[in-house]
Amino acid sequence: MNAPLTLTADVLVIGGGLAGAWAAVAAAREGADVVLVDKGRCGTSGVTATAGPGHWWVPPERREAAVADRFQRSLGLGDPDWMRRILDLTWTSLPGLRDHYAFSRDDRGEVQYRALRGPEYMRAMRAYALAAGARILDYHPALQLLRHGDGSIAGAAGVALRGEQPWTIRAGAVVLAAGGTAFASRLLGSATNTGDGLLMGVEAGADLSGMEFTNYYTPSLAGTNMARSMAYSFARWFDADDNELDIPNGPDVTPHLARALMKGPLFCRLDRVPEDIRAIMPEVQPNFILPFKRLGLETYRDRFEVTLHAEGSVRGIGGLRVDDADCQTAVPGLYVAGDNASRELVTGAISGGGAVNSSWALSSGQWAGAAAARGARSTGVREADLVIATGQAGLAPRRNAAAFDTVAAVQAVREELNAYDKNIFRRGDVLAASLARLDGIWRELADHGRAQGRAGLRLREVAALVAAGRWSKAAALTRRESRGMHRREDAPSLDPRLASRQRVQGLSRILTRFEPLADQDQAEVA
Repeated sequence: MNAPLTLTADVLVIGGGLAGAWAAVAAAREGADVVLVDKGRCGTSGVTATAGPGHWWVPPERREAAVADRFQRSLGLGDPDWMRRILDLTWTSLPGLRDHYAFSRDDRGEVQYRALRGPEYMRAMRAYALAAGARILDYHPALQLLRHGDGSIAGAAGVALRGEQPWTIRAGAVVLAAGGTAFASRLLGSATNTGDGLLMGVEAGADLSGMEFTNYYTPSLAGTNMARSMAYSFARWFDADDNELDIPNGPDVTPHLARALMKGPLFCRLDRVPEDIRAIMPEVQPNFILPFKRLGLETYRDRFEVTLHAEGSVRGIGGLRVDDADCQTAVPGLYVAGDNASRELVTGAISGGGAVNSSWALSSGQWAGAAAARGARSTGVREADLVIATGQAGLAPRRNAAAFDTVAAVQAVREELNAYDKNIFRRGDVLAASLARLDGIWRELADHGRAQGRAGLRLREVAALVAAGRWSKAAALTRRESRGMHRREDAPSLDPRLASRQRVQGLSRILTRFEPLADQDQAEVA
């Protein structure tokens, strides 16, 4: 193994997707020395690079109506002030990308800022970050955070995949923007999104929020991982005998599709997609039609079999809890952005889809990056101070190191977090059984798992998947009601007493707590 690489920076950004790139730009604009590390290659890894992301792009005169609508649909968990902040920053930020991205124009020649082409968008963001002065280290996944004795963040450590060279970066502040997790569902673009940032954040002392809202699903052409939802808004649904099913399209279509799939094969026709949508699809969702072509299907004519693809927290909500307006966590000097952060403040109990989620990545990335730069400027890097490595499962086994079956662990996560009857239609006894199974896997991994280099990265990815699954199940078990995408078959009504955000924390023991409730209402899940 090569000699360790040691660097210092004012701000370390972990993750090179949309939120991480915006964070690097914002931190560098503040005059900070910025290093961005990515598990893959910044500009091509992550879910945005395979998509056609829209943005919550609303003219000023329409914003209050947009906020009122979104707040009503947040089911008591959203915050109108955060929504207004995002709308404003999205409006002012996207035009600044024009030097690096060729925006489309409409028939009148007006620039269209709302919808972007994902592959080009991420190439532009890489160029934008480099032009701002950030240093980018591709294929340098972070494995654990470092903290000072007083609990504040000191940097991170990881491994360079080329040569398996260990690295350590001391920093005055860290922005976690490593993406969410689709719970190993093989969602397109999510190969690097295994929940690593969630695990690292909790190990360092942060808590989570909204983890019960990580069961978002998208229709997809069966046999592919192309989960792009725009065209399915106009879908017609059929059973195996070609009988059209009475399934209303809209935000609540998922349980109807899941129930149909649990009975047998489900088919779809997209012949009602309007001509204007068909015309722009190659531009706004460039990958959508490719699987149809490969299978010899006429996208907007032929009937085809569909499945539901789990997107977890990628288009769900849960993540590390945002502690202040700067997107700092409960850990001093540790900031969070994009899918690594809980989006409850802007989406509530429902998905932000593509548009709100993209604007959240753009906005939270900039807030976190700028605040991290200001914080690092006030504290300094503190290079001479001793630091504590926070990584646990997969890095520092609690007992004797021994072989651990990563393949079986990932399959267990898929079975517990992707299955319709366990994750879309939830019941207390089934949630408890899932949690018990994942708890057992976690104990074995935490007790005996240890590896280095690429094997160490894989073990940490599995640890993150299992940990995120446990937090999701524990939160869903404690929220004994149905709200938004969280549906309890044994508690089908909305409970007004639970119109609050639920914190989740802990590794060996998971604690859940609704924010407005008294201490005696805290629940412990062993």
